[in-house]
Amino acid sequence: MIRLNKYLADCGVCSRRKADELILSGRVTVNSKKVTELGTTVNEDNDSVAVDKRKVTPVRELTYIMFNKPKGCVTTVSDEKGRKTVFDYIDLKKRLFPVGRLDYDSEGLLILTNDGNLTQVLTHPSNEIPKVYIVKIEGEIVESDLAIIRKGAVVDGEKFGRAKVKVTGVENGLTRLEVTIFEGKNREIRRMFAAVEKNVVFLKRVAIGDLKLGGLSRGAYRFLTEAEIEYLKRLG
Repeated sequence: MIRLNKYLADCGVCSRRKADELILSGRVTVNSKKVTELGTTVNEDNDSVAVDKRKVTPVRELTYIMFNKPKGCVTTVSDEKGRKTVFDYIDLKKRLFPVGRLDYDSEGLLILTNDGNLTQVLTHPSNEIPKVYIVKIEGEIVESDLAIIRKGAVVDGEKFGRAKVKVTGVENGLTRLEVTIFEGKNREIRRMFAAVEKNVVFLKRVAIGDLKLGGLSRGAYRFLTEAEIEYLKRLG
């Protein structure tokens, strides 16, 4: 027997956390019966599991891709506004999903996979996996504002985690910084800088842990090496 959320992750549907959301929303059935109780277990060999009335089965071949997301596309399979998605750049006939998100106006390193268990490792906040970004803001920033961000800014009553922030240059009215965060909340960096009244005009993720974007061209992707995959799995 296996927990239903892990089974859905093994099927490449989503991460275990997202699977819990699907279960609670009543979108998952086991043997044609709706299941909304977290902690439900299933028999991999005998039970029939479906999401939105579509039967799902465990993925036999796992795929891991590094993608250099360009600005101007969303990290979803489809978009109700008709905008480009990251999957417009991926010419593979496989069902993959992004690990975490980069918003429409951000760019850089994004992992795409059908391994829901790895997604759980990389996105669960308790693992505190460092993610490194190059950030440009309008104007200059004083040390007291940097201290607020490093300690963990409070935005609309929500406390953000600690961050490493280093100013790397000032040019043409913009300050360039290297920012490392350990959570990955929605639009976290933009909101942290907004808390000290600074506007982010450029945001690019360049590393997840020791996995670096390197020289991968914007809009291009490559398969991760076995060593890179094993490294990411060990982060949990």
